[in-house]
Amino acid sequence: MKIGVYGQYYQEDAGDFIQVLLNALEENDVNIVVEAGYYEQIRKFAGITKEYAMFSSFNDLDASYDMMFSVGGDGTILRSVLFVRDLNIPILGINTGRLGFLATVQKEGVCKAVQEVVNGEYELRKRALLQITSDPPVDDQTEVNFALNEIAVSRKNTTSMITIATWLDEEYLTSYWADGLIVATPTGSTGYSLSCNGPVIAPSTDAFVLTPIAPHNLNARPLVIPDKTRIELSISGREENFLVSLDSRIATLSNETRITIEKAPFYIQMVELREESFLRTLRKKLLWGEDRRN
Repeated sequence: MKIGVYGQYYQEDAGDFIQVLLNALEENDVNIVVEAGYYEQIRKFAGITKEYAMFSSFNDLDASYDMMFSVGGDGTILRSVLFVRDLNIPILGINTGRLGFLATVQKEGVCKAVQEVVNGEYELRKRALLQITSDPPVDDQTEVNFALNEIAVSRKNTTSMITIATWLDEEYLTSYWADGLIVATPTGSTGYSLSCNGPVIAPSTDAFVLTPIAPHNLNARPLVIPDKTRIELSISGREENFLVSLDSRIATLSNETRITIEKAPFYIQMVELREESFLRTLRKKLLWGEDRRN
């Protein structure tokens, strides 16, 4: 079995945990390949002395990998997606951060999680992604034009709202007068969209949600649409530019740029251990059902 290990950065209280994780993988005869930047950090700060094979980019990965371990929080998983892309390598999130809505394995249970992975005691859940194109094309636009959580447009260098004219499958919907607009996947419905009063959508639902950010149109509400819908946006405002974000990646575009958002042609496979589920995560992470009267 071949597993990649990735983390964005080393956390001070994670040194012993990292060693436990690597030991558990080695005890199960796993071929371990560590992302180069993360490897340097754990060598420097966690005292890891053993030599491991390394990868540095998407181009270093291939179908020989059975799984990717993402060590950190949900943001680390979003970064892991940039390595995995369309290679269909499943991602297991190990939470060393705070909320950990996607990273469901707690670091205290990492040995058990490794054993379950080796024994095949898990399910794979497909997660849809969004992709964006622009007209005219952006100079530095690359193949990394996709997002697992959301694509959002928002104002830049101004306190004034922007106007976001929106078309769905070439039919005009409305013009949002707001700080911005979020287009979220079911995976992203529990992130930025949720904080803007968007609905929670089960990951298996074939839908996206449009969630305005602080709209001045008081009748503007989040809208759930089929995930096969083609979304076109045209932005205008007092400033000449606006921001577009793909998960945690941000770019500046001019108001003359028309953007198109649609479903990406591939999925991300998330590993779900037998004791975990989306509904359990809702109860545990969002405290659903918590009531002091009970």
